[in-house]
Amino acid sequence: MPRPPVLKTIDWNHVFSSGATYSDWLAAAENTEHRDLMQQDAGGIKVIPAIREFLESLPRPVHVVAIAEDWCGDVIRHVPVLERIAEIGSNVHTRYITREAFPEVFVRFLTNGGEAIPKFVFLSEDFVECGNWGPMPAQCRALIARGKACNDVGKARELVSAAYDADKEREVVVKELAECIDVAVSLDPNPRDSLLMASMKKAT
Repeated sequence: MPRPPVLKTIDWNHVFSSGATYSDWLAAAENTEHRDLMQQDAGGIKVIPAIREFLESLPRPVHVVAIAEDWCGDVIRHVPVLERIAEIGSNVHTRYITREAFPEVFVRFLTNGGEAIPKFVFLSEDFVECGNWGPMPAQCRALIARGKACNDVGKARELVSAAYDADKEREVVVKELAECIDVAVSLDPNPRDSLLMASMKKAT
């Protein structure tokens, strides 16, 4: 069997450095109403004490490349969560890019073959790719996948909307993003040494 083609290596340091800071990304927003919603929203995101403690004590930097555009409803909903986390965790650094600016990056992060955003790519201190999140929580992505499988995406989107209504404070999103950060700052490959898990156990 022939070897599969090897994708071009992404220079994540370059991609991150080329991205916009959150404030610059907001300033360039095409939809000022959406920009205002995200600015107002970030401060109200609930972060439980255990996750806050974890974020405040990160042992080294985490870099997050956010593929996001301000026209998208899921971007408006989830970007403020990422920025609330970055506000609490001084070692969490975010940069924003668009699909158009980096098509070779985005093509690696399609969702069931679709160009769904946002996508948050989590990088270690040394810019090693450690995971990604988006465009919505795992349970909601599964609902959309099921909807596609049975040719009823409309019903799936209704279920996703209901899930969003049930989690207005986006606690599920906070937890999933914290888990991605936990991987990126791992001190050991064994999940028993998870810093996030240690904070959660300490709180119980």
